[in-house]
Amino acid sequence: MCEDLNPAGVTAGRVFFDDEPFALDPPNAFIVPALVDRCPVPGARCTAACQRSSPALPVGVFLRPRDVRLVDPGPDARPCLPELRLVILCTPTQMHASQSIACLKAGKHVQVEIPLADSWRDAQAVADLQKRTGLVAMCGHTRRFNPSHQWVHRKIVAGDFNIQQMDVQTFFFRRSNMNALGQPRSWTDHLLWHHAAHTVDLFAYQTRSPIVKANAIQGPIHPTLGIAMDMSIQLKAANGAICTLSLSFNNDGPLGTFFRYIGDTGTYIARYDDLFNGKDEKIDVSKVDVSMNGIELQDREFFAAIREAREPNSSVAQVLPCYQVLHRLEQQLDA
Repeated sequence: MCEDLNPAGVTAGRVFFDDEPFALDPPNAFIVPALVDRCPVPGARCTAACQRSSPALPVGVFLRPRDVRLVDPGPDARPCLPELRLVILCTPTQMHASQSIACLKAGKHVQVEIPLADSWRDAQAVADLQKRTGLVAMCGHTRRFNPSHQWVHRKIVAGDFNIQQMDVQTFFFRRSNMNALGQPRSWTDHLLWHHAAHTVDLFAYQTRSPIVKANAIQGPIHPTLGIAMDMSIQLKAANGAICTLSLSFNNDGPLGTFFRYIGDTGTYIARYDDLFNGKDEKIDVSKVDVSMNGIELQDREFFAAIREAREPNSSVAQVLPCYQVLHRLEQQLDA
């Protein structure tokens, strides 16, 4: 799938091992399974990452831990290895914008995991630079690619289903600063700029209508993490559809995000790649695309856009309005 593109993946944790375009068919892939953080790259962890990845990935080149500095996407990074055509960034939220800009300045196509940035100003800066360079710049708004949401989207495009309301719950149990592997980390996740970004973008994408009204309230700020642990968001699209989004890091129960589409011809419930009707009967979405893995489909779109010299679905330009809405919501919460 990417053997001619020489991709590099840079990560700070578990996501890289979910986001494995390289495991599909990359005999010549150029892989950098580096674990980067705000602190200098710990060599032992880099070595562990290489050892973990090597058996599963038929790659041509692995960088040694001491070579990670060549593509370490810190603020001053310059990923300028001539073999490298693109970079996939799965790193801490606070690094996303500066890393994306570094890659674009170095002439590399870039896909950054969600969110594009944690401020409207930084999101705009990435979008502006992409326009100037003409390179492919994509943000991993994975819900656009999950087969469940694709199935619903196709019904909407065909005129067979119109959303009246989306009811979304994003629930985690995260009262300490740990990643998905149960390991401590030096950066803090965010309900608004990360988790709400999924739904804000998806709502506009699925209704095919811009968001014209947005409200938010939040619970108390955590004394250690410095973030709100509970949040409620209401959205309205220009076509009249509404969305109710509840987010919590305090939920001691099933984890993840669950979407209920309430429309004029039915109700559908999307749980990541799986889809159910309003009676909780499973809908077969196995033929929607070439894979049942939304992250793989997202990566395939990135590679295809580069080969075909076109704008990808979930391009930085396409998702930019989402970050303007998040900015307005942040202003409300800070008022």
